[in-house]
Amino acid sequence: MPVLADGVRANDTDRKKANMHFSKEVVSSLLLALFTSTAIADDVDVGYDVFAAAQVMIDLASHSWEWGTAAEALLELYNNELSVFGPNPFPNGNIPSANPGITSLAYAKPFINTDSQVLVDNSAVGDPASLGVSAVLLGQSDNVYIGAAQRQADYILNQAPKFSNGAISHRPDVAEVWADFMAMAPPFLAYLAVQQNNATLMSATVAQCGLQRAVLKTSQFDNWQHIIGPQSQDTGLWSTGNGWASYGMVRVLHTLQKWSGSSGMSSQISQLKGWIQEILDGALLSGFDNGLLHNYLNDNSWFGEISGTALLTAVAYRMAVNDPAMFPQKYIDWADTNRKSLAQKQGASGIFAPAVDPYDWLDETEYTSGSPEGQAFTVYLYTAYRDCVDASICKPAPVPVSTISHTGIGPIDILTVLDRGVTFTSMSAPSNPTCEPSQSCDANGCAGSFNGISVFPEILRAVSAQQPTIHVANLKAVT
Repeated sequence: MPVLADGVRANDTDRKKANMHFSKEVVSSLLLALFTSTAIADDVDVGYDVFAAAQVMIDLASHSWEWGTAAEALLELYNNELSVFGPNPFPNGNIPSANPGITSLAYAKPFINTDSQVLVDNSAVGDPASLGVSAVLLGQSDNVYIGAAQRQADYILNQAPKFSNGAISHRPDVAEVWADFMAMAPPFLAYLAVQQNNATLMSATVAQCGLQRAVLKTSQFDNWQHIIGPQSQDTGLWSTGNGWASYGMVRVLHTLQKWSGSSGMSSQISQLKGWIQEILDGALLSGFDNGLLHNYLNDNSWFGEISGTALLTAVAYRMAVNDPAMFPQKYIDWADTNRKSLAQKQGASGIFAPAVDPYDWLDETEYTSGSPEGQAFTVYLYTAYRDCVDASICKPAPVPVSTISHTGIGPIDILTVLDRGVTFTSMSAPSNPTCEPSQSCDANGCAGSFNGISVFPEILRAVSAQQPTIHVANLKAVT
């Protein structure tokens, strides 16, 4: 029975892959009890219990994009030095060596396929890529995961349908562009570019962000439409979709800026900042309902909800640190107002409500049972605010805690490390919802999803074939 870095034994035979039948039994329990495996920044008072929020996130996540979003949240929360928001995420221009037993990677690993074209089968095009950064980090100690990541990238870049302008579809069966895609695929592709020392892939990733924008943004609004395509078109300015798009670009931006191999890409940096600012400026002009952004930013008839509010607020804090001159105090003031409102929306169970239904964004009923992605966004908000305070850009509200100094780690909140670790008491079985046209069809059995094995019909790849092939290395499947 192996020992994880956090000091807890896990039975790997119980940890089934995400495309198999899951047991509802206890799979593993991860507690943060070993100082040297987890470096946590100074705690700040964000106004709510971020660890309770993270626990709900883990307990409820059941789809590929939720697993990947949760893994990123755990990385930022517990091992921020390994995330692209850390001070030196690419030592000597390389992906850092990562202990596979850290919380984020131990959580993500069971969900990742190593013998398929994509990281999670029966998914939308972009959703499995949300686990791509985890796969690359795991690949630093097990090359099988690098192969899995490379095959996932090849599918996205060279096999998935594309719009006529080259924008990659989020759907595998039709060419359809979703704002959600921006948070899943581009951050992974940029990270893989670092792993491969591939400046061409990095440049193509930024260009893809622009192609997605060209489809989804209209001249009438700063914000992006949600979906353009023949299957699930939604021309509304969905707040969560704008959060997905802007936070995805924030991660690409930080990857680009902190990698020595992209030192000559100053124009791409400026482009990304401008595209992010557009979305934030549109959000700043939007109204509120009960202290929260409306589910659709351009429609005040919608209720205010926590998911889009939290994610866009995280973007504002990140960019205030990234470029204080371009994102001055007005962005921080707006973010602070949102953060304080959100703090009033967390219940005793850790759930933030009301949220938009994450599986039916057109449902006008407030979702109060806990949105996995919405919970993750509140973790993103916390880590962004924490880093903003640590950078002396945001006003601090420190929690009075005892700290210790430990060589190579710095101050560590003892209570956070020992008592506030999330636990993985069970692994959710994949859900099998009826696939309505508005859904992403990310669950097993959904018609139109990609099973990870079949070759995509050539007729649907006709447009893709007109686009240049972007090469990723070592695409042979691992058997």
